[in-house]
Amino acid sequence: MKTKKIVIGAMAAAMLSLSLTSLAPATAADETVQISVSEAEAQAGGTFTVEVSFADIPATAIQATQFAFTFDSSVLQITDITAGPITETGADKADDTASEMPTFNTYISNTQGWASVMWSTKLTDPAYLIKNDGVFCTISGTVAENAPDGKSEIKVVPTDRETFDGSGVANDIIDMGYKSNDGYVQYQVKTNDGGVVIGTATSGKYLKGDADCSGDVSISDVVTVLQYAANKAKYPLDAEGLANADVDGNGVVDANDAFEIQVYDATKEWLH
Repeated sequence: MKTKKIVIGAMAAAMLSLSLTSLAPATAADETVQISVSEAEAQAGGTFTVEVSFADIPATAIQATQFAFTFDSSVLQITDITAGPITETGADKADDTASEMPTFNTYISNTQGWASVMWSTKLTDPAYLIKNDGVFCTISGTVAENAPDGKSEIKVVPTDRETFDGSGVANDIIDMGYKSNDGYVQYQVKTNDGGVVIGTATSGKYLKGDADCSGDVSISDVVTVLQYAANKAKYPLDAEGLANADVDGNGVVDANDAFEIQVYDATKEWLH
């Protein structure tokens, strides 16, 4: 390779021709990063936007990541994938190889129902790595005119490629890690899939205060709302949970909703 830039595999043969070293990466067994896709509501023939967020990023940060999404192309079509705030580390300007290959890359195949994303930099200075939890990218698209009501999932999956060029072995991990003195360190990854709820905003089982969608309102819903308010990426709510959790009806799920649920759990009367 011309540079020392870390490139985790080939993003798509039609787009990238770079590859990772053939050495197997070490795994940081006690460090797990969460990737969560949010849920959006849309109507048939309409548009949607979902956010893909990272949570629990270790102190060693992320120097490179690559993964893909799958979706039902008969229902959803992705029109754009844009970089999120946590990718704005300054690496795109400081990395002298960014002109050859931008730090953030995407590839969309609506005919096959998948898309790939990749962020990487050769820089090792932690100041230029992804170190903060938050939105990694935003996916925008359209919903088919004849789309049925219900949830159409967007799933996070490993990128369909060889483990490295010429290996003949299919990749089965979501790439995410950094370069150390001993080589490339791979984080473990937990995924939380999301998607688009088409037609009705919920499944029809709306229950005020039932944030965890358990079928009743209890102190566990208070905990669910407080966790969501503190870290939406780590503790996402689906469309039904969000609708149930917004008990004061102001369009925002926060600690005030948790307080009202707690009062209801004690008195069985709503403040609103």
